[in-house]
Amino acid sequence: MKQGRPDDASGETAFERHRARAFKIAYRILGSVADAEDVVQEAWLRWQNTDRRDVRNPEAWLVTTVARIGIDQLRSARARREIYIGPWLPEPIVELAEEQGTSPEDRLALADDISIALLHMLERLSPEERAAFLLHDTFDYGYGELAALLGKSEAACRQTVSRARKRVREAHPRFNADAQEHRRLASALSNAIAAADPQALIDCMSDDVVFYSDGGGKVIAALNPLYGSDNVSRFLLGIVRKARTPMEMRPALVNGEPGFLLLLEGKLETVVTLAIDDGRIATIYAMRNPDKLTRVRL
Repeated sequence: MKQGRPDDASGETAFERHRARAFKIAYRILGSVADAEDVVQEAWLRWQNTDRRDVRNPEAWLVTTVARIGIDQLRSARARREIYIGPWLPEPIVELAEEQGTSPEDRLALADDISIALLHMLERLSPEERAAFLLHDTFDYGYGELAALLGKSEAACRQTVSRARKRVREAHPRFNADAQEHRRLASALSNAIAAADPQALIDCMSDDVVFYSDGGGKVIAALNPLYGSDNVSRFLLGIVRKARTPMEMRPALVNGEPGFLLLLEGKLETVVTLAIDDGRIATIYAMRNPDKLTRVRL
């Protein structure tokens, strides 16, 4: 549909009604806020140039369009991520303590849905596997709808979702921490870093803790995952020693889970979130690439 038609206002209203859902899908497929916003904008441009008299279900049209654009974008992004310097982590969605207005139940659902741990694991899936898994298991997209979107048979889509689900379950175990324990350990880790206390660091981590840090080649970060509490604690203390002034630790929700921000002289340096198992920190994710921190409000 061309701009200027009488129903442009109603078309804009219909699009805006489903914009939030479109962003949620795009973000889960891409793991990037910036890329997800670009996908939604591209869908909006296509919506403006679509004869909406042929669109029976605007939401279905938008989901399909966003998913297709997202798959194409992810294929291109994968090529870039293959030459990325160090581990690639998703761009975090951060909610500060004073902004946390959702209920604990909503936050738990959000954490299970878009935790950094899950999004990081989804990088192992192919773009089509990732989109099919998310659309079916998270957004209740039917196999018939997936078949139309992916250009495959329903049987092939069932196999794609089943294969993706199996890989997710094998590589992304559900840790057993509740929100209170998660918050306690996030606080313990931030306090240990602030105090530069090696024993306190080791005490809150499991012996086989894994540490991922994403600096994108622009700031200090481990170029490979670090394994073991001794290696991780020494790396974290090294960052503290190189800081010009004491670091400020600020609690926050990171993709729905308790985490914290590290600030130096008022500037955001790192966003940290954790995976917890058996009362200890099992995995630490440290997002340090400044390009991925620009949307975090302080």
